[in-house]
Amino acid sequence: MSSSGLLRRCTAPRSKPALFLLRKTLIWPQPRAGQAFMLLWVTVLVLAPVSAQSEAASKPVISLHPPWTVVFKGETVTLTCNVFHFHAPEKRRLFLWYLGERKLHETSGNSLEVRDSGQYRCQTQDSLPSDHVSLTFSSANLILQGPPYVFEGDAVVLRCRANAELALNATTFYRRGKVLRLSAESSHFHIQDAGLKDNGDYHCSGFKNDYSYSSNTINIQVQELFPRPVLTARPSWSIIGKSVTLTCETQLPPQRSDVKLWFYFFQDGQKLEVSLKNFLKTSTTTMRGQKPQYYWCEACRGSSGVCKQSQKVQLHVPIPVSRPSLTLSPPGATVPEGHMVTLSCKAERGSFPILYQFLREEVVIGKMEATQGTKSLMSLKAKHSGNYYCTADNGLGPQRSPPVYLTVIVPVSRPVLTIRKPRAQAVEGDKVELHCEAPRGSHPILYRFYHEGDALGSSWDYHGGGGSLTLQLTAEHSGEYACEADNGRGAQRSEAVPLSVTVPASRPVLTVRKPRAQAVEGDKVELHCESPRGSPPILYRFYHEGDALGNSSAPSGGGASFNLSLTAEHSGNYSCEADNGLGAQCSEAVSLSIIVPVSCPALTLKVPRAQVQVGDVVELRCEAQRGSPPILYQFYREDIPVGNNSAPSGGGASFNLSLTTEHSGNYSCEADNGLGARRSEAVLLSISGPAGSISGLVATGVTGGLFSALSFGVVALLLYCRLLRKAGGRPTSDPSRSPSDSDVREPTYHNVPAWMELQPVYSNVNHRGGEVVYSEVRRVLQGDRPAANSESTLGLLWTHLPSRCQAASHWPPDPQGSSVIYSQVKVVCPPVSAAPRS
Repeated sequence: MSSSGLLRRCTAPRSKPALFLLRKTLIWPQPRAGQAFMLLWVTVLVLAPVSAQSEAASKPVISLHPPWTVVFKGETVTLTCNVFHFHAPEKRRLFLWYLGERKLHETSGNSLEVRDSGQYRCQTQDSLPSDHVSLTFSSANLILQGPPYVFEGDAVVLRCRANAELALNATTFYRRGKVLRLSAESSHFHIQDAGLKDNGDYHCSGFKNDYSYSSNTINIQVQELFPRPVLTARPSWSIIGKSVTLTCETQLPPQRSDVKLWFYFFQDGQKLEVSLKNFLKTSTTTMRGQKPQYYWCEACRGSSGVCKQSQKVQLHVPIPVSRPSLTLSPPGATVPEGHMVTLSCKAERGSFPILYQFLREEVVIGKMEATQGTKSLMSLKAKHSGNYYCTADNGLGPQRSPPVYLTVIVPVSRPVLTIRKPRAQAVEGDKVELHCEAPRGSHPILYRFYHEGDALGSSWDYHGGGGSLTLQLTAEHSGEYACEADNGRGAQRSEAVPLSVTVPASRPVLTVRKPRAQAVEGDKVELHCESPRGSPPILYRFYHEGDALGNSSAPSGGGASFNLSLTAEHSGNYSCEADNGLGAQCSEAVSLSIIVPVSCPALTLKVPRAQVQVGDVVELRCEAQRGSPPILYQFYREDIPVGNNSAPSGGGASFNLSLTTEHSGNYSCEADNGLGARRSEAVLLSISGPAGSISGLVATGVTGGLFSALSFGVVALLLYCRLLRKAGGRPTSDPSRSPSDSDVREPTYHNVPAWMELQPVYSNVNHRGGEVVYSEVRRVLQGDRPAANSESTLGLLWTHLPSRCQAASHWPPDPQGSSVIYSQVKVVCPPVSAAPRS
């Protein structure tokens, strides 16, 4: 009873199996006359025996002492937690007490004294929490007290109580606002054999002298003591003369488990027995062909007048069931998942009741005891595939139907595409596996694979695990991939999965981009390296004869370049290397030949004697110190060609001339390797009479005085050299000129007469390979002559300097066996295209 005295009515459910169905529809067909069979329609179900009695019995019940829900403040109420069917006697029994939602105490005994208002519950370690009981500790002057529960047939006492300091003259009881009784002698009100008529709100009032007092209100709701009983017979059929047990089943609430019920058993209106026991053993007397007998029972609470009667049941003489048949509706062995199917088990004959069981692969999936036909639908799932059959049993022996195989087709779910690569970044040439798998779906499943929407191939999966397709990667395989799963119930496509294929750099091609067909010293050339294939970025490195020149990157692919300003040393083999992190690739070598333009050549006249004569053979030798071969040398006298010669491998070339008096004049030579001809300075060859002389460019109008002065200077110079040689010294020489620097060629003496003491060599010497020419007069000592006759003679070189040349005088050092007596003229040679000299 709550603080307001509310008593709830509850109906204890009967103990019976619970059927858990996905979906069902029950149809009760009317049997045709003379037809002794039943049709049972069932779904796939799970039987879970749930006893309402055991569930109720597992909940403790709180009782009060004193048995009131309202008391005065300062008083004590003892709560007792009554447990029914405690299941662990070997364990230590613990009782948990709660006030509202708060845990109050934990006790080893089942009692607890309380002094506070609120809702109390109790629980043991293996029970459910009890229903709450509301207690009110009131500070009012007048209270109405009543019990926490009221059931049918109870004798109820209501108590109108004043506090110790108040003595009332009389008390009045009310129900639903109407006076029940006014009494000056008793403060109690009694209700005999409580029933529904006694439901309602109650309160009391009292007065003393001129003051009136009113109590709290309590609500009484009379609860059902027990439900209508159910009569069952075991077995449900009986053979004539055999015994059968009749059971009158009902249930008392835990709060009234001590109430004694009387059970009455009847057969066709005749009382068979009255007992405190709820069962009766009897034997059937009905003959075959007679009308079946009806049985029923009554349960009563002593003399309170609370009696309830069961429904009437019949006992039949049974007929054994025939072999049932199992059918599917709609017919067919293949059904999509989620569709509804009906399993029907039918025995053509047999006495009721018949217990039908449905089995899948020897596992019972549902059973029902039928007295008439039933029907239920089954919503199929993938796990429902298998062999089905049913059994029918009315106690005279079970019968099994032939099996029916049912295949549940599950549409494929959205598949998942996985790309299995041998490394984190896929590289061209790798083998990758495209694996497609749908988490759900009946087999077989056809998997199709796509690249950028184009079909690649397909794979069947018959037993699970998915389908696969292997690819040998190329650059074209980059892009998005997807797969599709199809088992005939609608194709499902996966999400797109991107794949980036990195292509190793292919062997690059080196191209030398020149401003002309033949590279020339001073040209600017571009080395361009490019791999036809390869994922960017690509780093290009450039090499000359194996030595690194530099590098350049191509962040977006393509090629890269490196520029050179050519010198002669840049001739040779070039190569390049491409690397994008997947292995460097080297190009083929490309040869670059650099043509060096010829330098200004030097013309040398080699004569057999100091004073040339008609008939002597003079060798004209022309040589350019720099220039790529082949070089064509052209010889001129007074700018008229007299002959030419080629130097295929470089160096100089010679031309021999047999002297006549007409050969006097200015001689020069020209060097040309196709990049522009360069001409030497002129050398004057003078031949008069039988003997001639050689000089360098004798100027017109030179007077005899100049010859006299020069002769005097030469004599003085000769004396100076003799004195210096006798003293062991050498003439002062230019430190910048040495045999290694000058290009002085030693004369060849093979064709020189033995009597000639001095062989002069007249030459224009190209100094240091540049545009500098020296004119020299050299003395040569004959090594096989006697010492007394070893005095040298002097050859003279007369030189005329044009106004366009810059000159300087030098005293070069003596080569071994010869000495330069005088040298003069440092010439910057003009190109051939300059105006000719006269």
